[in-house]
Amino acid sequence: MSSSASKLHELAGKPGPPEVLVNVPRLIAAYYTERPDASIREQRVSFGTSGHRGSSLQLSFNEAHILAVTEAICRYRAAQGVDGPLFIGFDTHALSEPAFRSAMEVLAAHQVAVLTAEHDEYTPTPAISHAILTCNRGRKSGLADGIVITPSHNPPEDGGFKYNPPQGGPASTETTSAVEAQANELLTAGLDGVKRVGFAQALRVSTTHRHNFREAYVADLANVIDFEAVRAAGLKLGVDPLGGAGVHYWGAIAERYGLNLTVTSQEVDPTFRFMTLDWDGRIRMDPSSPYAMRALIGLKDRFDVALACDTDHDRHGIVARSVGLLPPNHYLAACVQYLYTNRPQWSPQAAVGKTLVSSSMIDRVAAKLGRTLYEVPVGFKYFVDGLLGGVLGFGGEESAGASLLRRDGTVWTTDKDGIAAALVAAEMTARTGRDPGEAYAGLAREFGESSYQRIDAPATHSQKAALARLAPEAVHASELAGDPILQILTKAPGDGQPIGGLKVVTANGWFAARPSGTEEIYKIYAESFCGEAHLKRIQEEARGIVVRALESGAV
Repeated sequence: MSSSASKLHELAGKPGPPEVLVNVPRLIAAYYTERPDASIREQRVSFGTSGHRGSSLQLSFNEAHILAVTEAICRYRAAQGVDGPLFIGFDTHALSEPAFRSAMEVLAAHQVAVLTAEHDEYTPTPAISHAILTCNRGRKSGLADGIVITPSHNPPEDGGFKYNPPQGGPASTETTSAVEAQANELLTAGLDGVKRVGFAQALRVSTTHRHNFREAYVADLANVIDFEAVRAAGLKLGVDPLGGAGVHYWGAIAERYGLNLTVTSQEVDPTFRFMTLDWDGRIRMDPSSPYAMRALIGLKDRFDVALACDTDHDRHGIVARSVGLLPPNHYLAACVQYLYTNRPQWSPQAAVGKTLVSSSMIDRVAAKLGRTLYEVPVGFKYFVDGLLGGVLGFGGEESAGASLLRRDGTVWTTDKDGIAAALVAAEMTARTGRDPGEAYAGLAREFGESSYQRIDAPATHSQKAALARLAPEAVHASELAGDPILQILTKAPGDGQPIGGLKVVTANGWFAARPSGTEEIYKIYAESFCGEAHLKRIQEEARGIVVRALESGAV
């Protein structure tokens, strides 16, 4: 549920009036004409959990940023000895294609062998991860890497730019820190040292090639999903691509595998005027938001299962006939239960991956299955190595991002795959006769009902920095909402990485507090298995615990 459910905008879930639509010509003009000031923190290159995001109107995503970042990537990959092809693709946000053009000008100047989509087709994030891994399979040299140009489900005025190294998934913190530092040096120097050719020349050079991402991805998808079962069950499937990069992938999937699948909208419009407004009155292509997904939810009775993905198709949304839109945590738990009992070729040691702010229902399901739980900080990059080596069968995060192994237990993608994760819902329904909503209801009966919510609390820049550095010793409480505290975590149990905040766990609930990367707030995630009143008590006590921990100064 949204952190601001109590502040619900009056137009949430309704079509937006013309005045909320982004002015696309102004957005693109600002991309090319506005010059960011590298001495201002908000205008510098800043990689979050995986990429640089911003808006040209805020001087945080302009041509100078992309030229600097691409130059930094070229230098980084050369220093790392990465000299194979680079796969590049972009989504349907208005700033994505301008950023693609800028990147191509630098890549061509560096004589990088670039593979971009045929006919300038939009390219989903998982298709790029798949292409990198397919190219690198069995190779020790000439390794490929990639660039994904997308701000994910962010509003239409935003742009995003990510680098995926040869392991196919989001870059590590060490890699993004190196690229960020180099890019900001170039920004500060007025782009002195950036190599560049014109875009027309970049398309003509011998190092630029075309690649059929869609054909390669769709043809291989049968090694992940049991389409024979879906087809035999005769399921009626509905899909809303939300005007995103996979808009032409779903029809190709339906045709190749003989599915009764209806794409409910193929509209692509950089203003995303066809979206209903999210909880705060903004346009956001979030497939897990009941407000953004109002149109598809309204069609639920037409289909056995309806599916959606965000703009770059790395996140999934599931609308089940039984319950409507599933909260992401519910679907992740249902996926874990289904996949680990219906993938006989997966290793018996393949662990269950989850972010530490995902539901503890997943913990309970994993324990019942006898599977190791691999709990990591927020960020899909922490699942990459586990998926690559088959150590993880599945990795999922509370914001509806997930990927899984092929049916034979080998790696599929190491970035989030909204398409494959959504199609698991169809396979699950076909093979068990229960849709994902019914599957989760069975888990709730067995393990207890979960109440889960994220809320926000104000925090200054210095308080956020202190929260990110807290030590467990800063927490002196012995109970949370009447239950003994079992764990106080500032590092993730799975990989020992710092979580950039705090997590406190009891037998019946938990909370995690993390600073926002963009706002003067910190986020409190909380869950209870004892009802809504208990959840509210956890949230209230969590604020006090965090405040006292910050006052103690234990970092």
